[in-house]
Amino acid sequence: MITVTADEQFQAWKAKVMPAVEEVRPGVWSIPVPFINNPMRYTLAYLLVGDGEAALVDPGWDSDEGWDALKAGLAQASLTPSDITGIVVTHFHPDHLGMAARLRAASGAWVALGENEPMPSNWRADPDQFVAEDRAQFEAWGVPAEFLDEVSFQADTWAQMTNVAAPQRRLADGDLLPIAGLTVRVLATPGHTPGHICLVDEANQLMLTGDHVLPRITPHVSLEAQNHADPLGDYFNSLTIMGVGADMEVLPAHEYRFRGLVERALELENHTLERSREVIAVLEAGAARTVWDVSKELTWSRGFASLRGFTLRLALAETASHLVYLSARGRDIGIQVSRGTPVGT
Repeated sequence: MITVTADEQFQAWKAKVMPAVEEVRPGVWSIPVPFINNPMRYTLAYLLVGDGEAALVDPGWDSDEGWDALKAGLAQASLTPSDITGIVVTHFHPDHLGMAARLRAASGAWVALGENEPMPSNWRADPDQFVAEDRAQFEAWGVPAEFLDEVSFQADTWAQMTNVAAPQRRLADGDLLPIAGLTVRVLATPGHTPGHICLVDEANQLMLTGDHVLPRITPHVSLEAQNHADPLGDYFNSLTIMGVGADMEVLPAHEYRFRGLVERALELENHTLERSREVIAVLEAGAARTVWDVSKELTWSRGFASLRGFTLRLALAETASHLVYLSARGRDIGIQVSRGTPVGT
């Protein structure tokens, strides 16, 4: 069981409203940034103030509304965007990285990602090939023709995903953030993405977990990101190292702050393993021949038939990650899960 440490954030989450900006510790601020048209509603950006320098972690989804919220949050800390010297992003998803370019333009700050986090810059050369290979992946997974357009990426998706500037810095496991006055260490936690990172602030006894560990929902772990052969295996390994933050307050990128990181990591591990056991049961029934076949037999909160569009895509990619995980550990799954050129979401 976790212990909620931010009652106002918790109540705001339940009421489906934006929480307030808060100073969690002296010089550590939580700033909610709207996540437009998404049930997560907001990303919690974190401002870390050092000695004449400041880092902004996970600036959030890029929108005018979000930019206004970020500036207002900085103002409560008596700062402006120009005072930010470093932008640290736990992973490349647009609800974390999206605002980085706008903030960099306003501040001149460097942008940093984990050293193993892929960027979609190598997809720019041929959008037609990108779209064709993505569609072929889902055809190979047995997706019926009438669903292929809604689950596969199109040319506009390619344009959106590739319109992202490369980071100026890469952060390796164990690195200290290069911000004067801070002793915040990088912890590599691949799984949700190949190069996801958490941040450990030992001085303040805080762990910034990005999307790796959230208090209520299970992070999505899918077989889609580039060069990520066994995302679920990586995720389990990354959960086992959460003991470093056993006594720390957890600052996640969504929902609300809490304590009980080790207990929550164990819950996530057990929940995910239970999903693998459900996949095994479907395989042992003997009727499934494709990723689609397995997916439609699994338990989904509103039923498989309710999954459409991007949500259906994520469900299929999650199922594929379980199949690869089981295959890597010696189980004969009897299903084709190979991809053409992997793509990230």
